[in-house]
Amino acid sequence: MARPLYPVITLRLLSGTVIATTVVLPVMLGLVHSIAAGFGHMPLLGVHGPDLDAWRVLLAQPGLWRAAALSLWTGMAATVIALVLSLGAVAALQGRGGALRRVMAPLLAAPHAAVAIGLAFVIAPSGWIARGLAPLLGWSLPPDLATVGDPWGLALTLGLVIKEVPFLTVVLLAALTQIPLRQQMAAGRALGYGRAAVWLWLLTPQLWPLIRLPVMVVLAFSVSVVDMALILGPSNPPTLAVMVARLFTDPDLRALLPASAGALLQLGLAGLAIAMLWGGAHLCGALSRRALRRGARGRRLDAVLTVPVVALMGLGVLALLSLAALGVWSVALSWRWPDAWPDRLTLRTWQDGGDWPGAAWRTLWIALAATGLAMALAIGWLEGGDRAGRPGLRGWMRAAVALPLVLPQLSVLIGLSGLLLRTDITPTIAVVWGHLLFVLPSVMIALAGPWAALDPRLDRAAAALGAGPWRRLVRVKLSVLLAPLSLAAALGFAVSVAQYLPTLFLGGGRIATLTTEAVALSSGSDRRVAAVHASLQAGLPWLVYLAALLLPALVHRNRRDLRGDGA
Repeated sequence: MARPLYPVITLRLLSGTVIATTVVLPVMLGLVHSIAAGFGHMPLLGVHGPDLDAWRVLLAQPGLWRAAALSLWTGMAATVIALVLSLGAVAALQGRGGALRRVMAPLLAAPHAAVAIGLAFVIAPSGWIARGLAPLLGWSLPPDLATVGDPWGLALTLGLVIKEVPFLTVVLLAALTQIPLRQQMAAGRALGYGRAAVWLWLLTPQLWPLIRLPVMVVLAFSVSVVDMALILGPSNPPTLAVMVARLFTDPDLRALLPASAGALLQLGLAGLAIAMLWGGAHLCGALSRRALRRGARGRRLDAVLTVPVVALMGLGVLALLSLAALGVWSVALSWRWPDAWPDRLTLRTWQDGGDWPGAAWRTLWIALAATGLAMALAIGWLEGGDRAGRPGLRGWMRAAVALPLVLPQLSVLIGLSGLLLRTDITPTIAVVWGHLLFVLPSVMIALAGPWAALDPRLDRAAAALGAGPWRRLVRVKLSVLLAPLSLAAALGFAVSVAQYLPTLFLGGGRIATLTTEAVALSSGSDRRVAAVHASLQAGLPWLVYLAALLLPALVHRNRRDLRGDGA
């Protein structure tokens, strides 16, 4: 019997049109506006280009090229280190993917700014590590060391590695399910290759095409990150992204022109970093093939696999200390050097620590609104694809999902903020929309795999029993997929909570969330107030992740395979 055409066209066309007009078109328009303003064309300010005046102002900024080099160095170093550690840990702990994924979940949910603030509390000259070493080394005063804000960006690189290793580890574990891991490992070992050699020369070349896009997303983010760079990075000069963000926030509106030029420079820097990564991957592939042709078995490399495991444990301890430091500082009354613990604990900072309830409320409902819209659009697109016989992320939708993640946020948001000057959109709606640009791709990617893996016979059986398409969607698909739906919603919520630039740029500085307040307070003199906001910023996503784990377990408590608690 022929499939009813009207509902198929309506759902597919409606969801695709909304996604195109709310995500793809704004991203492209923002980029185009950045290009136009970067070359001196912004009629709103009475400037009609093209000209190179904006570039002249940008190039006159002190320390510009050092800032660009610093961004490239920290982004490349963090991405490569995180990728190597993730690959090594997954190889060494093969067969323990479920436990590894559960360990990584809390770190994956923690926002970047919260991790950065906690890390600063731990590695600062007066931080927990220095306090622990003070009795052993006889320090009566904090050491005169630039452990935070160092000129080489080492603290920023460390913070990025701590945050990106969990993400890349989860991506690798998901990619491993798409190759015959056990069979290929057995074949490689039977031919005399060591475990590490099988991973290097046989498995990694197959995994690279599957993880290439997420690695590029990590690299683009690391090169252009602003919130972590403000907290951990150097200040004189700062990274290129911080320098451009400061130009954007200049009270003089004409500073938007050099800021737009800087956004284009940031885009070119991200493109250069991706090209370098691509070239490095091809070089590693050529070296691996050369080693294979020489007959190297690489048995001695197996001992090296302990290094990433030890490094991963060290990063985990550092991350836990960072998050614990947030909680301790938020309830500390006074904490004198070199005491390892505060003299007295109190809730006074929570009671008198500014307008954190208002910031928490705004953060909560903005994240709920952006996540709810993203979930509705993702479900509409995937269900429309099923009804049209074209399931999954295909064609232009794949590019639409990747575009906001691969492009530096600065390059898009500066242009969008310039466009918003011509409209009457309220800052609140603009911020929700800005969050949606980055929440929707994350939710879509998280849902696409489980949706495609759903057994189509369930839908056919329900149809044979007389259930219509909407009843099948609600009673069968959404019920069976409750666990991945809950986790996708939790991921979207965490992504929204962590958004700094969309809130700052599109809100015009008038929408205060936990993230914007935590970053602003991180440079202040009172660590306790910053710790309160950062603790809440980390706590909200954790609570939502906990709810996402408990909801399927409670709803499907009598259906073991639907509880979502498998490895």
